[in-house]
Amino acid sequence: MDKEGLSYKKAGVDIDAANDSVERIKKWVGRTRRPEVLADIGSFGGFFALNQQKYLEPVLVSGTDGVGTKLRIAQMMDVHHTVGIDLVAMCVNDILVHGAEPLFFLDYIAIGKLQPQLVEALVQGVSEGCVQAGCALIGGETAEMPGFYKEDEYDLAGFTVGVVDKPKLINGEAMKDSDVLIGLPSSGIHSNGYSLVRKVLLESAGLKLDDYFDELGKTLGEELITPTRIYVPSVLALLQEVEVKGMAHITGGGIAENLMRSIPAGLGAEIKAEAIAIPPIFQMIARMGEVAPAEMFRTFNMGIGFILAVDPQQCDNALKCLRAQEEQPIIIGEITARQSKVVIA
Repeated sequence: MDKEGLSYKKAGVDIDAANDSVERIKKWVGRTRRPEVLADIGSFGGFFALNQQKYLEPVLVSGTDGVGTKLRIAQMMDVHHTVGIDLVAMCVNDILVHGAEPLFFLDYIAIGKLQPQLVEALVQGVSEGCVQAGCALIGGETAEMPGFYKEDEYDLAGFTVGVVDKPKLINGEAMKDSDVLIGLPSSGIHSNGYSLVRKVLLESAGLKLDDYFDELGKTLGEELITPTRIYVPSVLALLQEVEVKGMAHITGGGIAENLMRSIPAGLGAEIKAEAIAIPPIFQMIARMGEVAPAEMFRTFNMGIGFILAVDPQQCDNALKCLRAQEEQPIIIGEITARQSKVVIA
């Protein structure tokens, strides 16, 4: 019998490793600091002072999300410094739909065995996502959960808080018949539909993550681990120049379901499928899995990660502004009063 008795570490939780992890991530947290942040990490809460001169009628807008089973791809590839970008993107793109500027972000990492280098890689990705979105990483939590997760398994979740002046809050109510819909390209699959991706490509087709495909210009793993695009800088710049009637972040449910969430009662939308250049990865999934087009469009973004609705007279200005932000905007359809649903034809 062990004369020293049991301990938390012997039960699978290493407090020293947790302290090491905190020290490792401080430099990544520091990259995201904004002037409004009042304290470094390590306290029981994060402090952020709202700039009352910038916002006359501030409305706080919050969003939370995870990365989903894309994490399985990261764990299979032993590549962990990108999925944090996905985590931030899924949250900040959501609140951006309402015109909100992301202010700060908090993450939650649950892991089977706390490995400081792994935690650092995950937070490195979160930090990079926050830098791209312009928000501060002001806190988080790392939970070592032996017996619940396998040693090399982890899950990620997070949430963001943003702000918008009440008169500038975007909720889609200003949309009207004939408003133009502008799509912003995705970087690929983003962070939705990976259960179907793995079923089709890895299980049914038997592909390997290190298989190279000419049509992708990279290995399958490199394609699948590509981070979700963060649209915050481009869209916030556009909002300074053009009135945007409504927006949609294209996640699970595809273009039709997510766009419909932003359209007021009595209106619908018509999307021109031929206007969308469908990336090769989606073509591979459809071909190898014999997945019907309707199912593909309902599951994946199909190459469009974000949609904006603008008045036809503002369309040229919007396109010009987005191109100045190095976007490649595409006119993909219009708002219509002919039906109260989104039709992709």
